[in-house]
Amino acid sequence: MKFTKMQGCGNDYVYVNGFQEKIPAEEKPELVRRLSDRHFGVGGDGVIFINPAENADFEMEMYNADGTRAEMCGNGIRCVAKFVYDKGLTEAEHITVLSAGRIKYLSMVIHRQHPWDRGIVKKVRVNMGSPIFEPEQIPVKTEYIRSAGEGETKDQIVNEPIEVNGKEYSMTCISMGNPHAVVFAEDVRNLDLERIGPAFENHPCFPKRVNTEFVEILDRQHVFMRVWERGTGETLACGTGCCATAAACVLNGLTDSKITVKLLGGELEIEWDRDQNLIYMTGPAEIVFEGEIPEL
Repeated sequence: MKFTKMQGCGNDYVYVNGFQEKIPAEEKPELVRRLSDRHFGVGGDGVIFINPAENADFEMEMYNADGTRAEMCGNGIRCVAKFVYDKGLTEAEHITVLSAGRIKYLSMVIHRQHPWDRGIVKKVRVNMGSPIFEPEQIPVKTEYIRSAGEGETKDQIVNEPIEVNGKEYSMTCISMGNPHAVVFAEDVRNLDLERIGPAFENHPCFPKRVNTEFVEILDRQHVFMRVWERGTGETLACGTGCCATAAACVLNGLTDSKITVKLLGGELEIEWDRDQNLIYMTGPAEIVFEGEIPEL
């Protein structure tokens, strides 16, 4: 089976061309775990299959490193755009990609050495859609929110207290097609994410687990973020997490609606268009290497 290793801001995945490689669905979780293993496999934060789609140009079928399905990955979908353009699966510079039933709209920034060159994709701008704040749609169980009264229903989880490992944190919860809890903190670089991350991910407040962003405000246009991704652990970047972070920053009055998110693996530009209620993400996509593995 042929594969392509790609990364966006250090968030790396193994990509498989589903137009050519036909893998039975029941075999994919084990294949994903094998490919994602950084010691005995190719190594990555997960595996993404690029498939035909009926209602979009392509489908992104995404798996976490532990073999579980994931709904969306901002860095991953940018790499999908580079894959399909650079490899000639499309001639279009604007495409639609279906992921877990939701369609995203992508525009590619093409690098050409000469005007007549077809060029290659260097950056991708993605319309990531509207942030979701309703707790039941994220999902979040509000009975675990300490400020909630008995039987109280909250419309949003903004700067709400939650107890994790015996310590109280304040979180803002948002879905960008997958669940996020954004926690503002100081000295984020020195946080013990190996201890804190799993406790958030598996907290009973989150019935489908959660991705947790730990964010340090630098100024009104810049933040620094580390992320613990469910099913994978700490990654160098998370596109949907950056989008959730931008929305959380605005809701808490901490930044402007257009920010640069600094990550361990690079930087992403995020803009929340409040009039359209759409979040746009712009960032790089790169091919690392390609290869072929024997059959399972």
